[in-house]
Amino acid sequence: MNFSVDIVSVPVADQERARRFYTEVLGFAEREDADLGEGRRWIELVPPAGGASISLVSWLEPMLPGCLRGLVLGTDDAHAAFAELRARGVEFSEPEVQDAPWGRWASFADPDGNGWVLVGPAR
Repeated sequence: MNFSVDIVSVPVADQERARRFYTEVLGFAEREDADLGEGRRWIELVPPAGGASISLVSWLEPMLPGCLRGLVLGTDDAHAAFAELRARGVEFSEPEVQDAPWGRWASFADPDGNGWVLVGPAR
């Protein structure tokens, strides 16, 4: 069998606020925005460099807004991405990019508290 991760559901309280954060701040592209009926909206976004998309969901009852942790946003230059995102208003948990044997990283949360880790290659 062949598998891939295609879509990760990100639970949010306010889909429009989350859409603005992911598109305007993080630079994700909108793949789809569709009315599913019964107050449900499908918003699917793709990161700038491609890969698995995310869906911003507010209607999956077992998934509370902000419950995701450890989502990794890969970059080829952690320092440049950190500086750019900070300039766009992202608040990082660390005051600067951290170095580890496996790479450079810094963590942040979306407006709902879903935890992301910005990761770039090691020196």
